[in-house]
Amino acid sequence: MGQISREQESHLKRGKSQCSPLDRADFWTVGSRHMVLHSDRSDCQSEKKKKKMPTSEMLAKVGNHDDEEGNRPTVRVQTIDELHSLQRKRSAPSTPRGNSQPTTALTLSDEERSKMQLESISASLASLTRGSGPKVVKGDPARRFEGSRVAHVPHHRHTTTPTIAVSDSALKFTHYEKGSFLTSTGALATLSGAKTGRCPRDKRVVKDELTENELWWGKGSPNIEMDEHSFMVNRERAVDYLNSLDKVFVNDQFLNWDPENKIKVRIVSARAYHSLFMHNMCIRPTPEELENFGTPDFTIYNAGQFPCNRYTHYMTSSTSIDLNLARKEMVILGTQYAGEMKKGLFSVMHYLMPKRQILSLHSGCNMGKSGDVALFFGLSGTGKTTLSTDHNRYLIGDDEHCWSESGVSNIEGGCYAKCIDLSQENEPDIWNAIKFGTVLENVVFDDHFREVDYSDRSVTAYPIEYIPNVKLPCVGPHPKNVILLACDAFGVLPPVSKLSLSQTMYHFISGYTALVAGTEEGVKEPQATFSACFGAAFIMLHPTKYAAMLSEKMQNHGATGWLVNTGWSGGSYGCGSRLKLSYTRKIIDAIHSGSLLDAEYNKTEIFGLHIPSEVDGVPSEILDPENTWSDKQAYKETLLKLARLFKKNFETFTDYHIGESNNLTEEILAAGPIIDEA
Repeated sequence: MGQISREQESHLKRGKSQCSPLDRADFWTVGSRHMVLHSDRSDCQSEKKKKKMPTSEMLAKVGNHDDEEGNRPTVRVQTIDELHSLQRKRSAPSTPRGNSQPTTALTLSDEERSKMQLESISASLASLTRGSGPKVVKGDPARRFEGSRVAHVPHHRHTTTPTIAVSDSALKFTHYEKGSFLTSTGALATLSGAKTGRCPRDKRVVKDELTENELWWGKGSPNIEMDEHSFMVNRERAVDYLNSLDKVFVNDQFLNWDPENKIKVRIVSARAYHSLFMHNMCIRPTPEELENFGTPDFTIYNAGQFPCNRYTHYMTSSTSIDLNLARKEMVILGTQYAGEMKKGLFSVMHYLMPKRQILSLHSGCNMGKSGDVALFFGLSGTGKTTLSTDHNRYLIGDDEHCWSESGVSNIEGGCYAKCIDLSQENEPDIWNAIKFGTVLENVVFDDHFREVDYSDRSVTAYPIEYIPNVKLPCVGPHPKNVILLACDAFGVLPPVSKLSLSQTMYHFISGYTALVAGTEEGVKEPQATFSACFGAAFIMLHPTKYAAMLSEKMQNHGATGWLVNTGWSGGSYGCGSRLKLSYTRKIIDAIHSGSLLDAEYNKTEIFGLHIPSEVDGVPSEILDPENTWSDKQAYKETLLKLARLFKKNFETFTDYHIGESNNLTEEILAAGPIIDEA
């Protein structure tokens, strides 16, 4: 088992003693609330009540922070310390656009701010039938009510337990999470129950006057409709279940590292590991941000241990993941897989950000020491997380990003990586990040030594600060390279191709990779799979809208598109061999350095891809896939087969205009494979 440092041991001992002001701050640092439905105040609140400042004085004090027109000047920061310093000095509203908090709240006393926070949490748990939420008290009442039962108190007791600090909470959650353990490296290993993956067929979006004409509905869309009434039935079911528990966990955190476009989120969950998972995945607020958090922009009710009523209209199983964009709420019933929360919020960002002319992207992102930024797009198994986590470059994020007028920003505060066949040699940064505070979901480990078996299918979630070369704050300038990753199990795509803008859009909309035998039941040979924008399960608008935004940003900022095959060479799966990761890394290094821009290129048939004649450190004979096939006729037949699959998939998008003119649409359609059927 992992060793506990003296600092961690001291922190745990302090938590068992009388509550001090420092202890109370620790309870609130990472964005989780602790509450109990009870009429009395917590014993921790022993400090004297501060005198309330007259309203006129508060207004005068706040006014000094703004210019004569009431505008706040734009301030740029380079480090996380500068950002926190600015937040402490200014305490600007967390969400600049819409529903901003009154500036008078900035000068409220600690007790008044605390009261507002507790009232906000109570309102989030309000049942529609009762019209009010539970009474909420700040502090840790676990010792106060230890051993008592719900029936022994006049009102139903309702407790939320905090994710105090990463080191402390990981230990505490082994108590709250029955069946969870600390592994040999100190990570928290736990199980998600019967569902070990997302349930896209059970995801619903409320179709109303707001979303009917805005969202992508119909053929190919991931958005399955439900009505407002069915959503409220499920919401009430989830809230009633959460209110029936002795403990629930509440996280108040942020999405998007761009301070001008930050989103406040509240996650109410029944399981402790869900709280730690989201603590790792969302951006963790400072104590000052938490004290001034106010009303969230979006709320998740995770009652995944409790099933939905499958006889409710629009329900097809006991699982339901419901989004209501008008109410800014999400309800989870019937699944305990933590990834539903992460990807649910990603769907919300895919709706909110384009409204601000900001492109939301399912991509990894890193930055070189010279400030050059690269985006990595790819479906599961293509190497997106592995290739974006490069010890020679600064990691901005591994999965979700925004591209605005000021550059790129990470949406999340953590990393979510698959651990299949994870090794210290191939992925040292991810390997070393699996330590105290990290969540390992559905892992298999040795009962005696608690060493994890990474040959089994599992995922891990850890704070992004666990990566040694992370870029904090997680923001960067405009990207220089846009890299599309495809694991081509047919073995006909080249290891690297330079793309024109229209080709980049074609392959971005297509979102191609391939399944191989063993990845899904019944798969005997390679199967092409397409996911629009490399994340069709999460997008809310039509794919062409995201493509038009990407095209505009690449044009405006001079970004170059690349297609990189991380799959097979010399034949299809079963005949050829997987391209070596070391070769792929050499290719990515050449893209970063700019050396491939000056290389000589040859054009392939059918797909019209431009492949370099040489790449430093990569055998030249593998750069043209036809050279690696011994059976040339089989190569051409397989190439035609894949080309037809591309064209059939793209039929879904041929009736849509991309951008404001028809020119881009025509160019993109012409950028696909050309098949001579004569």
